[in-house]
Amino acid sequence: MNAAVNDAVNAVVHAPGFGLALTLAAYLGADALHRRLGRPALLAPVLVAMIAVSVALEVLGIGYDEYLASVSVLTLLLGPATVALALPLLRSGAALLADRAAVLVTLLVTGTVSVAVTVGSLVAFGVSDEILLTALPRSVTTPVAVTVGATIGANTTLAVVLTLVSGVLGATVGPWLLDRVRVDDGRARGFAIGAVSHGIGTARALAHSHVAGGWSSAAMVLNALLMTVVLPVVARAATG
Repeated sequence: MNAAVNDAVNAVVHAPGFGLALTLAAYLGADALHRRLGRPALLAPVLVAMIAVSVALEVLGIGYDEYLASVSVLTLLLGPATVALALPLLRSGAALLADRAAVLVTLLVTGTVSVAVTVGSLVAFGVSDEILLTALPRSVTTPVAVTVGATIGANTTLAVVLTLVSGVLGATVGPWLLDRVRVDDGRARGFAIGAVSHGIGTARALAHSHVAGGWSSAAMVLNALLMTVVLPVVARAATG
């Protein structure tokens, strides 16, 4: 009887669509919990769902390759979802052009600080070149992080995890920090959040206002374009 039950459980757990069902259930449950508790920043649905899925995979003995194959449809939708987040950029196009000097300076400063902090801290701790390369794309949105990571020889699986963690932390801590330093302008808040927490932060900025969402989209897209060019150069310099 036990053997039959185990076989049935294994058949369900290792079914092609189990990983997809698990991911959707985890996110919907995390989102419901987030709403019920008053939307606390530290319980962001993406973070809670990521932890829940990781624990479930470990307990059920599901390998990452098997899980990745099961959720391939979500991976395919990641690109279009990121493009959709950039649509509010169209609403802010005229304002961005009017403030193009400030936008350019801010973009260069945030990019420089992000890369310098990443490289400087990891070099100081003496990490391996592989870890350093894997951490470099953490400040760009996930589809771009995967592409850039593959180009510079990073561990793309770990790069995705670091990107998600960076996005969740930025979306969680960013608004709180901006409140503390009394940054109330929706344009400044949106650009700051989008530059450091990409898609996850942009989704949160959109929930705040269309202005913040549009400027966050702009920062996410412009930062991704900049880092696509800069990070391969930094990678060669840091590991050469």
